[in-house]
Amino acid sequence: MFIRWHGYSCFEFADDRNSVVVDPHDGKSIGIFPPKVSSKLALCTHNTFDRNAFRVITGKHKDFVCERGDFEENGFKFTGLPSFSDDRMGELRGANTIYRFSMDGMSIAMCGCLGDIPLDRVMERLKGVDLLFVPVGEHWTLPIEKVREFIDKIGPKVVVPTDYKVGGITLPLSPLNTFTDGCRNEVVHVGNAIDLESDDITDFIGVWVFDR
Repeated sequence: MFIRWHGYSCFEFADDRNSVVVDPHDGKSIGIFPPKVSSKLALCTHNTFDRNAFRVITGKHKDFVCERGDFEENGFKFTGLPSFSDDRMGELRGANTIYRFSMDGMSIAMCGCLGDIPLDRVMERLKGVDLLFVPVGEHWTLPIEKVREFIDKIGPKVVVPTDYKVGGITLPLSPLNTFTDGCRNEVVHVGNAIDLESDDITDFIGVWVFDR
């Protein structure tokens, strides 16, 4: 499986058969460069300007916005799980969808603009996921203490922080070290992109930081 970070919460995933982009931004609206990416499928976790810029994706692609349920496109299966972008059941910032899918035998959960720990029935479907992509910027999403609680309940092999402050970004986000300074497990910088196989994470428990 190939993974590339396009800044903020936008990630690209691909294997020999499929490609998917999650939470595309347009760059200029948040102060960083736009993604340069082509994909057959695009998923948006929270229908806001910083996650629904499908127009930046080249090629013919099918777009899903905050969809819940089980889906299949060209043999690629994924599930949208309900959650909220605030701690008031969506009253302030609306619904959020956590997308769970698998590629090359590895399971991924993209948490998007997660503002509260999901309901127990959703947590059960996330437990033991291989790679958990979780926002750590705090301003619109979970505070760091809740992020840690959420991670502990899920028990992923790899945690990938998203939605944090980087050079140029104009959103009022916390920096990455707000999260990583308190991490108990190993923190590894993997670069902008990585090719991996399931064997690569068999014995790993920790944090992967992508750099742009």
